[in-house]
Amino acid sequence: MELLTPGFGLVVWTVITFLILFFLLKRFAWKPILGAVHDRETSIKSALDSAEAARREMENLQADNERILQEARTERDSIIKEARSMKDKMIADASDEAQAKADQIIKQAQAAILSEKQAAIADIKNQVANLSIDIAEKVVREELSNKEKQAKLVEDMLGDVTLN
Repeated sequence: MELLTPGFGLVVWTVITFLILFFLLKRFAWKPILGAVHDRETSIKSALDSAEAARREMENLQADNERILQEARTERDSIIKEARSMKDKMIADASDEAQAKADQIIKQAQAAILSEKQAAIADIKNQVANLSIDIAEKVVREELSNKEKQAKLVEDMLGDVTLN
């Protein structure tokens, strides 16, 4: 069993070596290690703060983007509504203008028809008058060609004149 238990000298030298090592580490290595840990902690905290600030900035940007997008949608809807209104007005104006032109053309056509009708009536009257004169001339010739009929016609006319 002696193999398992260390000797007293070995334990003393191990404790002395540990204490020297502890003193050297505390004197030369402890401050740089704590400084490095502190620097690392500071850099991690700074990185977390930067990440939080970036997250807040992203939320603000996202909110701004949503607001701008909503404004763009509203403006788009307004432009579309205005364009539709202009289209309807243009269609109504074109329809009114076309109706006015159609009415003007109809009035001109009615005036032309009336003028042509009056000209046709005047022409027919002239033709009827000419035909009446021709017929009267032929009837008078027929009546005047016979002496007895001529004398009777003169007497009838003189009788009409004296009665009036």
